[in-house]
Amino acid sequence: MSRFRYPRTLLVVGLLALGMFAGGLLAQDAGSGLPPGVVRHADLVYAEIGGRSLLLDVYSHHPSPDRPLPVVVWVHGGGWRNGSKDGIRRPLPLLRRGYGLVSVGYRLSGEATFPAAIADVKAAFRWVRANAARFGFDPARVGAWGSSAGGHLVALLGTAHDVSEWDTLHEENTGVSSRPDAVCNWFGPTDFLRMNDFPGRIDHNGPDSPESLFIGGPIQERPDRARAANPITYATADDPPFLHMHGENDRSVPFNQSELLHAALLKVGVDTTLHMVRNADHGFRGMQGETPETLAERVAEFFARTIGEP
Repeated sequence: MSRFRYPRTLLVVGLLALGMFAGGLLAQDAGSGLPPGVVRHADLVYAEIGGRSLLLDVYSHHPSPDRPLPVVVWVHGGGWRNGSKDGIRRPLPLLRRGYGLVSVGYRLSGEATFPAAIADVKAAFRWVRANAARFGFDPARVGAWGSSAGGHLVALLGTAHDVSEWDTLHEENTGVSSRPDAVCNWFGPTDFLRMNDFPGRIDHNGPDSPESLFIGGPIQERPDRARAANPITYATADDPPFLHMHGENDRSVPFNQSELLHAALLKVGVDTTLHMVRNADHGFRGMQGETPETLAERVAEFFARTIGEP
């Protein structure tokens, strides 16, 4: 009889682990890098399309119904063709300050071209608002932050929040607003047709450029589709506050991309701030006079001013 005890124990442990996984809850542990008291709710389904489940991760503190927290939705970069919601190194300082955090996965360009990714991000944003109370978040204080391709998507979320046709591509949480209350754009493209204005390491007009793959064809041969994907196209006075941070010598996404959107938002009267990181290339590599900590401090100050402190 004893020979059956070991496998039976394994079965019980396995079932318990499976139950925790199915619930999407992974507690913080010593090696996770998460601040004490933060819980990761992993792989939650925010929408389904074509039999495909779209997932996000929620990082929450102990919920308090009397004091709901502001939350920031993080959208990863990777040229719209790589990257993962699992990487939260950049927004981690906000968690340490007490903000809630949601990291969104979306369909990449190898799976579906524009407007799939922005439709996914909009659906994720609606999900966050609809489920805010569940995690102790304030649905009236939801910010958005992304880097590179993620910067583009949060900028597009901020300016094209009223493009209803993209909201209808997912049926989940219809009627819930996908307008962010503040947007932090880190070195994201904003006007694809101007990407080659400055020399860099990428020929953005080429058929294999990240932008061309994102829209489904060479951007200069499909200018209407490229303009439809540009955050700058939709800048209007009712857009939320913006913070743009961009490397002075970015050779993947030229600094002028943030300059262009910043100028367009200023023109229509939007609260917008542009911060140039001296000497920095893409991802702020080679920056001078600043550190990851000072950059994080600027972001935290922006969200404290716009969506409030925890």
